[in-house]
Amino acid sequence: MVDSQYFLPNDIGISALDCTEAFRLLSPREKLYAHYLSRSAWYGGLAVLLQTSPESASIFVLLQRLFRKQPAAQLESMATAAGLSPEEYQAFLVYAAGLYANMGNYKSFGDTKFIPNLPKEKLKALVWQSQAFQDSPSEMEALWDSCSTLLFSLEDQQKQLGLGDKGVTTYFSGNCCLEDAELAQKFLDSKNLSAYNTRLFKNKSEEGKASYEVRLASAVQKGEMDGEGESRCGRYDFEDCVFMVSRGDYAYLMKKVSENLEKAKEHAANENQKRMLEEYAQSFTFGSIEAHKEGSRFWIKDKGPIVESYIGFIESYRDPFGSRGEFEGFVAVVNKAMSERFAKLVSSAEVLLPELPWPKDFEKDRFLLPDFTSLDVLTFAGSGIPAGINIPNYDDIRQSEGFKNVSLGNVLAVAYATQKDKLTFLDEEDKDMYIKWKGPSFEVQVGLHELLGHGSGKLFVQDEKGTFNFEQDNVRNPETGEQITTWYKGNETWDSKFSTISCSYEECRAECVGLYLCLNKHVLSIFGHEDEDANEVVYINWLNMVRAGLLGLEFFTPESKSWRQAHMQARFVILRVLLEAGEGLVTLKESTGKDGRPDALITLDRSKVHTVGKAAIERFLCKLQVIKSTADVEGGRALYEGYSAVSDTGSHNFLRLRETVLLRKEARKMFVQANTRVKGHVELVEYEGSAAGLIRSFTERFADDAEEVEAHLLELNKRDAPFKALLRPRHATALPMPASD
Repeated sequence: MVDSQYFLPNDIGISALDCTEAFRLLSPREKLYAHYLSRSAWYGGLAVLLQTSPESASIFVLLQRLFRKQPAAQLESMATAAGLSPEEYQAFLVYAAGLYANMGNYKSFGDTKFIPNLPKEKLKALVWQSQAFQDSPSEMEALWDSCSTLLFSLEDQQKQLGLGDKGVTTYFSGNCCLEDAELAQKFLDSKNLSAYNTRLFKNKSEEGKASYEVRLASAVQKGEMDGEGESRCGRYDFEDCVFMVSRGDYAYLMKKVSENLEKAKEHAANENQKRMLEEYAQSFTFGSIEAHKEGSRFWIKDKGPIVESYIGFIESYRDPFGSRGEFEGFVAVVNKAMSERFAKLVSSAEVLLPELPWPKDFEKDRFLLPDFTSLDVLTFAGSGIPAGINIPNYDDIRQSEGFKNVSLGNVLAVAYATQKDKLTFLDEEDKDMYIKWKGPSFEVQVGLHELLGHGSGKLFVQDEKGTFNFEQDNVRNPETGEQITTWYKGNETWDSKFSTISCSYEECRAECVGLYLCLNKHVLSIFGHEDEDANEVVYINWLNMVRAGLLGLEFFTPESKSWRQAHMQARFVILRVLLEAGEGLVTLKESTGKDGRPDALITLDRSKVHTVGKAAIERFLCKLQVIKSTADVEGGRALYEGYSAVSDTGSHNFLRLRETVLLRKEARKMFVQANTRVKGHVELVEYEGSAAGLIRSFTERFADDAEEVEAHLLELNKRDAPFKALLRPRHATALPMPASD
């Protein structure tokens, strides 16, 4: 038997993202703009398959070929003929939907591998029975042979994403380890090259020197081309190693992205949008992060657009080293009513920022009022859909030029609906309040987290000319009272300095800002919460955070002592801080459930939130910011890794509690997104909220050029094959699967 955490359950929640009304209100021009931006995002999103695992792209093509020939309902008769039970066929549909939703066979939230919950030989029999196999038997057999072993394999290294022997990654070749990642980062910093759109491949030694290829994502594959500025491609000697910087990663996909951005430009609403798309296209054509940064500057200037979007190699959560961005692209329509609340929060930002618990020297010199809008998502291509976003992630732009915040309203409406019988680890008295106030409280938390969490705080920098952006002789560390002795130098960034802890640490800081400022009555009134309602929002926001900290244990891997999800690690750290505060603020007790199995109960004393709780978060939040501002990597690691430790010693046996959390966990919901197509005018094509609906949305997403797209995906995957050898399973056979009913 295989651990259930590596399956997606047959009853997993699958919901359609509703954007019908938002799309209907767009003008014909806006619909065309949204359509071509969506096409660009969907093509680019396929790169995530190549960023996730060696087998993801091949599995995707296998599924596309099966379901393009026969929709789920038709294929069911083939499944019956192949000997699958109805439950096994549903398990296959859920697996396929999961692969599409996560853009790979590892969960986007948690980085754990998932495999089909049916025997391998039965899935093979279904493939052989299919119309796709009947039409092209040799091609389908070759496709099956290329991915079937890894599709089912659960060897220890393959159970989760990670670097070296800690897991699987395709951001690095299989022979890379942490030392290689650190060396490559030093090289990139020396050449003022961002890691965001790169992957690292370790080659055979050259003349006794270690040899690496840094491959940039670009449509152009070789050399310097007309229309491009300075090129950093070429061969370099660095610290007794050889680095080759080359272009052409995901070349076909980047070409499709750029082509559709050019088409979208024809329907842009203003000059900022046109310039933005020009720079983005330049970035994806030549692999230039500088062009993407320039496009992001125009994006920031495009205030209050009806159709909002962003695209590129953005979030670095899934790079084990924390520097390389996963591709994502979203297109969404502004929800005007909800956006008014966020606009009020933005206008109050300059009053609220001084409330944060660090000296003014540690805050940005000037808070650049950003856009903050609530959006209904039309398209979100990538490995998963967040609740809110604060972008761009470029530190230099955020500090001096600004950023934007978005809250994804139709995602929040679906993702955080909760059923009482599935609420774990809470007292019965808390459950009804939790269901009633979870949505409103999370809306407040997302707003504060994105705007004043990620949007706050200063990085102390000494630029290449030796100039400081702070008064070096006068600024004191509030923790020690001493002068500042560390800072960021030259091209160093938050990600490059703090690498493996940077993502989770920053999420923790933003979550703490949300907890701290939600205690402010003015903030609560902005969101329409007064008096007793305001008290309930605060209580449930804090209760939700400590419960999330407990649930976060699902995303800790004891064998490697590593965390697989940045936000959940952050919430566990906050739980530890609030437990440490004592005085009965938070209690966590193990128990036995009504079903006789291990259980737990977490409670929060609401009378102590404004006193004990606030003081604890205030102290911790100040430490987090001072360490971040001063580039104190050593201190940051000691603090954050200390609170992140999961052990069976101390006042709480967190390793045993982890087993309880796994026993009672609920699978994360998946979303079905609409398609758009042009037939004289732009049509919105929607699908039912089911595994079959999610599958159909993907087979129709690339209907016009499916064979071309699939062939290029396989070719791109083949190009990477020589570097994946060390990620192959040691045995040719898969682990035994559960017997069929």
